[in-house]
Amino acid sequence: MAHTLRLVLDTKVLLSGVAYPGSIPGKILTAWRNGSVEVVLSPFILDELRRVLPRLKHRHGLSAADIDDLVDALSFQVEVIEAQAELGPEKDLRDANDQPILATLLNAQRAGGADYLITGDKDLLALADRFAIITPAAFWAAHGGPGSD
Repeated sequence: MAHTLRLVLDTKVLLSGVAYPGSIPGKILTAWRNGSVEVVLSPFILDELRRVLPRLKHRHGLSAADIDDLVDALSFQVEVIEAQAELGPEKDLRDANDQPILATLLNAQRAGGADYLITGDKDLLALADRFAIITPAAFWAAHGGPGSD
C-alpha cells in the first residue's frame, strides 16, 4: 500500500485554495477532499483562516456563518495539532509570525509524520534546506497531482 502524503498547509495556501479552486492550492485541497493526501493544521492556522477569509468575501462569496461553518468543518476533517514547540531554529526566522507555522510542521513530524509544509511564504521557504518546506507548484510538479486522475 502506498504511503499517503501528510501535508501541513499554511494559511495562504488554504485561502488560495478556497478562493481560487482552479489554482494549484485549489487542486491540493481537491486531492485532500478525494483522500489522496492528508492535511495537518494547527489551531493557529485555523484561527488565522477564520480571521482572514472575510477579507476575501468578494472572491468566495461566503457569509460570516458560512466561514464559521467551513473552518469548523475543516477542523473536524483534518488532523489538528498544537503549534507550540521549542524551536531551535526560531532565531533564523525572518518573520516571528511564521514561528507557529514552522512549529506545526515540527510537531506534526514528531507526532506521526508530516511530509511537507506547503507554503508560498519566502521567509519559510528560506528554511527549505533544513526542513521539508515546499511551494504548492513544486509539490504539485513532484507528486504528479495526487488525486487528479
